[in-house]
Amino acid sequence: MKRRRVKVTGIGLVTPAGIGRDAFAAGILESRSRVHRMAGFPEQGGAFVSAQVKDFDLRDFEPDVSIKRMPRHTQFAVAAASMAARDAGLNLHDLSGQSAVIAVGASLMDFGVINKTVDVILRRGPVFGLPSSVFSASVSAIGGAIGELMQGPARAMAFQSACCSGVDAIGHAAGAIERGEARYAICGGTEAPLYFHPMLELKMAGLAPGNSSDPDKQCRPFDLWRTTGVIGEGAAVMVLEPEESPTPALGYVAGYAYASDSIGKPEEGLAIAMEMALANAGLHKQQVDAINAWGPGHRILDAAEAQAVQKVFGDRTRDIPAFSIKGAIGNPLGAAGAIQVGTSLLSFAGNGLPPTVNWERPDPECPLCLSNESLPLTNEHVMVNTHGLSGTNACLVLSRS
Repeated sequence: MKRRRVKVTGIGLVTPAGIGRDAFAAGILESRSRVHRMAGFPEQGGAFVSAQVKDFDLRDFEPDVSIKRMPRHTQFAVAAASMAARDAGLNLHDLSGQSAVIAVGASLMDFGVINKTVDVILRRGPVFGLPSSVFSASVSAIGGAIGELMQGPARAMAFQSACCSGVDAIGHAAGAIERGEARYAICGGTEAPLYFHPMLELKMAGLAPGNSSDPDKQCRPFDLWRTTGVIGEGAAVMVLEPEESPTPALGYVAGYAYASDSIGKPEEGLAIAMEMALANAGLHKQQVDAINAWGPGHRILDAAEAQAVQKVFGDRTRDIPAFSIKGAIGNPLGAAGAIQVGTSLLSFAGNGLPPTVNWERPDPECPLCLSNESLPLTNEHVMVNTHGLSGTNACLVLSRS
């Protein structure tokens, strides 16, 4: 069976660097961090920093949707899906019966709902538990909320593969288009983890800073002085259609693959995923023009990714422009890869490559072609890398045409 080519026709973005395609396109090119100190957590937990989405209100995008009990990560996804549909010249309300699939990923259940439920029970007793939290906090509820806007039966898939969730959702949705199983796909990732739990546990695990000094300098992807990453929040959702659709393409999903690490080899699975994604795209490694790196700013993980890139690209590693957006917006976990995809698609539209914010001192263990300034680049093929806890890895190859 011949594969149908899959194109992206719309993007919706909710990020600390900007909400909406145009605001994000401008914001992500700025050489500055959106990481700030967090307030309002119990003092015994210590200091926290994060990258937050400011001035977000779902009613700006879907005024008729009730937000009373809708988790923040679901609100992000609904807003991003609404923006993506409009960007593609569609309306979510009109997609009923149009052979559409919904695929959305998130790394975590909604801890806002969970924290609130536990707090109420501790203060008032078990009789005040919130039964609705069992449903609203789940990852599967996100796609369900988008499906409700379509006002008809929807085929929704939920992905929870750690920080690869958003890219896995896009990759699997593209497969549905390729095989002729769907006419449209609404897909991407979302995350809103900025609550005392899981932020306390992420800090204890060494995945978030232990202090709040110079917060805008805390996340330093691939820099010699990096320590660990910073947690963020946000969402990116896109509309996929087959090539024969009359809607103009923002870019094409050319290849996708995923692979897991072996114990003690954090670079192994990513190298396999990159190789397989290139093969799936029918491209040679010489054709890759840029690498949208995972680069969370973690001492071990950044070096492991650089090692994987070297394993795949060899001598080209120092010549292929590479960048990480984590210094600018932190790591929004399951949404990060989807936001990276949106960033790469915008580069096809002449937006150029974003700076790797806070990269100042090259690390010999990370010999990538990095820049802390935006680069004007006319590129044809971009590779997007993601890595998650438990050794998950996913890679997507995007093409301009």
